[in-house]
Amino acid sequence: MAPKILLTGGSGFLGSALLNHPSFYGALTIGRTPPAQSKNFIAISLDPFSDYSHILSGIDIVVHVAARVHVMNEEAEDSLSEYRNINTLGTLNLAEQAINSGIKRFIFISSIKVLGEQTEKGQPFTNSNLLNPQDAYSMSKAEAETGLLKLAKKSNMEVVIIRPPLVYGKGVKGNFDKLLKLTAGQFPLPLGSINNKRSLVSIENLVDLICICLEHLKAGNQTFLVSDDCDLSTPDLLTLIARGGGYKSRLVKFPTVLLSIMLFCIGKSAIYQRLCGSMQVDIAHTKNQLNWSPPHTPESTIVNCWSHEI
Repeated sequence: MAPKILLTGGSGFLGSALLNHPSFYGALTIGRTPPAQSKNFIAISLDPFSDYSHILSGIDIVVHVAARVHVMNEEAEDSLSEYRNINTLGTLNLAEQAINSGIKRFIFISSIKVLGEQTEKGQPFTNSNLLNPQDAYSMSKAEAETGLLKLAKKSNMEVVIIRPPLVYGKGVKGNFDKLLKLTAGQFPLPLGSINNKRSLVSIENLVDLICICLEHLKAGNQTFLVSDDCDLSTPDLLTLIARGGGYKSRLVKFPTVLLSIMLFCIGKSAIYQRLCGSMQVDIAHTKNQLNWSPPHTPESTIVNCWSHEI
């Protein structure tokens, strides 16, 4: 018999994709916004104070996707407290009540950012890296991870932590969507000289891994890094995006030092890091522990992105 699943964050990008997977048909979803794909929804705030005891009754597995996501131009006076309230304290409140309700497994979607913002090219993050969060969002996620592992040690509930890098796919917003629009606009992009490597994960591969972790015997009390297992440079990614949409790649060779200076002068140094820096993930532990490999290629996912775009 299939396990009964409680999903948080079902209206978001990842949550919506999970609800379209057969493993989540019939899952109960909770949060503030009802998902379009599910009528089995209960509106409740995900915070440090909500009582979920009546909701958790009869549930086998909690998949906790909901979070206060990274905000580029944070305006809250105490942003760390805002993130902690939802991502740390809210998560631990739900987990503690899950333990009291006899939940078997709690799957937490964290972020690779708990290990840092970048890596040296060819020196990927691994499971042996210590936590090194650099901003309020990643600090709140790291603190949630630490708290969950402590709860797991003193209870019978298994905790599974998944740390994705940038997630992309059909309907994604944010930076990846901006790259699609720039490509469609056929603007010359001065990014042809960038020599970096970045790990990404398609929404299809992330959903596949989460579904594997629902019941895999070796997933309990483990932390998994995830990616497409196919690291790309920024020019490689832009070339794939152009090809997937049937466009000509318009990359122009331009000195990265000058690009750095230009972006610094207009207060956009963070953009330079995202475009030119490396951030690689080694998923050997995930593949070995779960006997899993990413089933979808970046090419297939990127082509699918264009069916939603323009």
